[in-house]
Amino acid sequence: MNNKKDSPAYNVKTSIAGEFFLKGYIEERAIEIARYIIDNNTTVRQAAKHFGISKSTVHKDVTERLEKINASLAAETRKVLDVNKSERHIRGGLATKEKYLHMHG
Repeated sequence: MNNKKDSPAYNVKTSIAGEFFLKGYIEERAIEIARYIIDNNTTVRQAAKHFGISKSTVHKDVTERLEKINASLAAETRKVLDVNKSERHIRGGLATKEKYLHMHG
């Protein structure tokens, strides 16, 4: 699934009885985002860009919503997010270094 439009999380599920709509869509999206973060070891920002949604939505999906849907997947995702958080000051410093190398190098 290289194209986000081909993603099942982006095909809102409906049925004749209407059993799935918004809730099913959001739950699927939360699970898919979590798997993407774990499989690709990505940041919230990278996942948001990949899925074409806001960082806030990604964060809420994988921290709050996912906990209620699949606690073990939420815990796995939390590990990746915690590593990212602990390393973000390093990434920020590297980005600044790159910026100044390109400006003055």
